Amino acid sequence: MASGVLVVDVGTSGVRTAVVRPDGEVTDVHRRALPARSPFPGLVEIDAVAIAAAVLDLAAATLAASGPVEGVGIANQRATTVVWDRDSGEPVAPGIGWQDLRTVGTCLAMQADGFRFPPNASATKVAAILDDVDPDRARAADHLCFGTVDTWVAWTLSGGRRGGVHVTDPTNAAVTWMLQPDAREWDARVLDALRIPPAMLPTLVDSSGVVGEAQSLPGAPPICGLAGDQQASMVGQGCTRPGLAKATFGTGGMLDVCTGAAAPDTFDRAAGGTFPIVAWQRSGAAVWGTEAIMLSAGSSVQWLADDLAIIADPAESAAVAARCADTDGLVFVPALLGLGTPVWDFGARGTLLGLTIGSGRPQIVRAVLEGVAHRGADLLEAAESDTGTVIETLRIDGGMSANDVFVQALADATGRPIEVSAQLEATTLGAGHLAGMATGWWGGPDDLAAAYVPARTVEPRATAQDRERDRARWLEVRRRAERTIPELSAIDF
Repeated sequence: MASGVLVVDVGTSGVRTAVVRPDGEVTDVHRRALPARSPFPGLVEIDAVAIAAAVLDLAAATLAASGPVEGVGIANQRATTVVWDRDSGEPVAPGIGWQDLRTVGTCLAMQADGFRFPPNASATKVAAILDDVDPDRARAADHLCFGTVDTWVAWTLSGGRRGGVHVTDPTNAAVTWMLQPDAREWDARVLDALRIPPAMLPTLVDSSGVVGEAQSLPGAPPICGLAGDQQASMVGQGCTRPGLAKATFGTGGMLDVCTGAAAPDTFDRAAGGTFPIVAWQRSGAAVWGTEAIMLSAGSSVQWLADDLAIIADPAESAAVAARCADTDGLVFVPALLGLGTPVWDFGARGTLLGLTIGSGRPQIVRAVLEGVAHRGADLLEAAESDTGTVIETLRIDGGMSANDVFVQALADATGRPIEVSAQLEATTLGAGHLAGMATGWWGGPDDLAAAYVPARTVEPRATAQDRERDRARWLEVRRRAERTIPELSAIDF
């Protein structure tokens, strides 16, 4: 007898499968590392065939351990682009990862025609693949399919041939930059400008609802949940009422706040540097959110290990940082890849300011953790400014949520209680909840908000006066980190 839903979670660095039980327990987890590759600087590619094989292998292993399931939920890295042959099911080119910058020139050129595509969006990536493999678009309409990773996984699970499930949900479609602002239809003006045939695009479906059968799995369970990773994390942390917010601190960092049913006028960046997102869609009705983005979070801690070699691995950072009570004035700005929200400066660079002869290993490590925490405060303040919403409490997940020193620094920098997710990776839980709503386990999003219980809550220790002083000092150092490479700083999307 089925007693759970299978979740297939494809992240930037690998594939994870698990079963989410009706009580929220995550069991029978299987993983495979599948890092993206970079054949040249600025290029990031994924092996869609390897992803498909991992999905089928790991799903089979999880089901062998768990027994039958009532449905399948899918969570995924967003905007990564795959184009494949509709008949053979084979990709026609390497998938282009969301971090890939090969289409920056196209993005800049199209600003003259009124299009402001960010380089991470799928739209120009699809066009780039077609320009390589089908420049005159002779095959595209009848023989080629486009999909983000959720689409590719659903296609794979449904059999991987013509007639398979070719769908996506608005949480993923919106970050392609090919969706109309109301999230109901593809934008014909964008498709025409990039010469992308509409027939290539997947059908838009709900984030929670049955869309087909996973014929490639034992018992052919229904595919009934789809969501981008950040939106799945929102659902997994019960941020399903307006004003509730979560932040995920992994390699980078994303803060997402639920804003409700009102659709934005545009997907363009707001004054505070945030973007509107579709949080999920159910029964044809979209719920919206706002997203703030940090380009370097856990990668800054990894830098301490891989490049500076002052810690053995990121897990050691908390213990090393705890050896000092404060940084003795040392300030770090985690701009190793530039700055996202609120300033969006691709030419900003990492800055470590305030070094003295007494600055040692503990102070440097603590400064990095506190610097990421201050970037978290940047994201929170920008989201509040752009939405007019006061975020009373911030919920967090991701690898850095296990770091006690970082979590306390985040509470102090934001001046808010921090609720740490019971699941380190809430993405899997959220995809399970979306599928579970479709199978009837959950009555709706309000049930998820009411049922959320954090593993722990960390209160701020810093006084308001100390926080204002520390924020002012950190923001001054951030200002100095900006425009380190003016040519890159001049790029704006």
